[in-house]
Amino acid sequence: MGVVLRRIFILTRYAVSGPGSWFAYLLYSAALGFQFAGVWISVQQIAWSKAFYDALENRDAGAALTEIGHFGLLVGASATFYLAGNWLKKRLMLFLRQRLTERVQDMWLSNKAYWHLRPGYSALPVDNPDQRIAEDCRQLVDRLLKETLDLISRIVGLTSYLAVLWSLSSFPLALSLFGVDILISHYMVWAAFLYVALSSLITHLLGRPIKGLVFSQERQEANFRHALIQLRDGADEIAQASGEEAERRRLNRRFDAIRKNWFQLINAELLLGLFVRPYFQTVLRIPTFLALPAYFAGSVTLGGLMQLASAFSQVTTSLSWFIFSYRDLAEFAAVAERLDLLIKATQAPWSSPDAVCDIERPRLPNGPLQLYGLALTTPQGKALAPVPDLKLNPGETVWVKGASGVGKSTLLSAISGLWPYGAGTVSLPEVKLLALPQVPRVFPEGLAHAATYPQDPGAVGKADIENALQKVGLSHRVAALNQSDEEGYAGLSVGERQRLALARVLLNRPDILILDEATSALDARSEAELLTLLRCELPDAMIICAAHRPPEALGSFKVLELGGSLAETPSSETIMSFESSPTFATFGN
Repeated sequence: MGVVLRRIFILTRYAVSGPGSWFAYLLYSAALGFQFAGVWISVQQIAWSKAFYDALENRDAGAALTEIGHFGLLVGASATFYLAGNWLKKRLMLFLRQRLTERVQDMWLSNKAYWHLRPGYSALPVDNPDQRIAEDCRQLVDRLLKETLDLISRIVGLTSYLAVLWSLSSFPLALSLFGVDILISHYMVWAAFLYVALSSLITHLLGRPIKGLVFSQERQEANFRHALIQLRDGADEIAQASGEEAERRRLNRRFDAIRKNWFQLINAELLLGLFVRPYFQTVLRIPTFLALPAYFAGSVTLGGLMQLASAFSQVTTSLSWFIFSYRDLAEFAAVAERLDLLIKATQAPWSSPDAVCDIERPRLPNGPLQLYGLALTTPQGKALAPVPDLKLNPGETVWVKGASGVGKSTLLSAISGLWPYGAGTVSLPEVKLLALPQVPRVFPEGLAHAATYPQDPGAVGKADIENALQKVGLSHRVAALNQSDEEGYAGLSVGERQRLALARVLLNRPDILILDEATSALDARSEAELLTLLRCELPDAMIICAAHRPPEALGSFKVLELGGSLAETPSSETIMSFESSPTFATFGN
């Protein structure tokens, strides 16, 4: 319980702290005020029940009609207070959800946690972070407001209801137990606490498995949604391979996990409901039964009996907050745990007990890019191919070669500052760096966003974007710049996406450019034309190119081979190999 409360406290602090937090406290206070007004209405209804039933017992039609009118006023006031408080609560919910989402989102983006905390890249990968940020933030704020407002109002109401019940139950209960006469004063008050305490204990024992099952259910639901997103994103490949049956099997497996956990959850809820539901239906009737001895003894009138039963019901209902909210509290705890684990993971996303993270990254105002003594490992601590020392000056190119799986992409990630696992030194000047992957990203916002990323298209200018697209051979896509949705890039082939990424290079003009199989989908002639364009447009850029064929169109280049040996030759057409320690070679056209 202490762990859960600490999690909720920390997450609440994220949601309410920061500029404008006074607005959240103001809305919360106002919503709480309407809750208190609702408590006052309930106290008035307790008094009303005595007056109304006494009028019925006395067959006083005029008094009964007056009380009916009084009842209408109470109902109208209660509805007004409820609707006003509910509107304020929803307004506050949006405010807090936005604040919490922004905080968690910032943590997810900082330290490049979104990159590190993927399966295979971290010792503690985070499953379904999109759901945690989008859905769990919403659910946590919703539960936080609902449960805390309800709890505080019940505590305040309980004080009022207890005062009323204490004054009404002044008569004692006489019992004889094993020949001993027992007189219990205000027995209705003690009966309420004993009744709810035993019921709460039973509720907790029966409902304890629900929290873990709710946690698991959220994960399985998110996994199924993610599989559907993958189906949409991979539509071309799936359709060309006629992979519908494979996708159906994959989706069925994900849904089977939902179904299995769902059955466990509803069985646990059924077991809890076998107690909670009868309790809920009898909690308003038990008070009347307990007060019958006083009524039959003539200690109270019929109106007094109903007033006493109403006060007892309000006390037990207030005390039963834990019982009635148990399912919601279990979900609240599960959501808090998911968000807390996400936040803790973002604080050290690269932590792994089996890998060394000793790569030094000195940054100089200017100068060359240098690698020396660099030894990379997997997140599990397995050593990768040795990395030769390298010094790359402005305007130079290096070709990173090696067999598939030898670690070329890992080396490029280490150079760009992403890969933390290993030892040695990666020294970069303080200049602009841009890396292009093999399959470039496109964006729902449209083609202009993909061409200028990470810049804002508005800051670049439409004429510059059109010019860049024309240079890389995408003149036929210029008209799509006016479309600010997915239709702007619909139907782009992988080769066209790679051309679009090269347009991004022209618009961003980096000082260090990393190409990770960034032209692999182009034919040799198109690749040569575009690489020649890059070198002409960026004559002073340091270019690091990982590819299966030498980037001859970039001009003279060095070669850095992973998992093999290197040599020096005067021509890019002749590559020699020696069994020696790793170094690098220089080639020229």
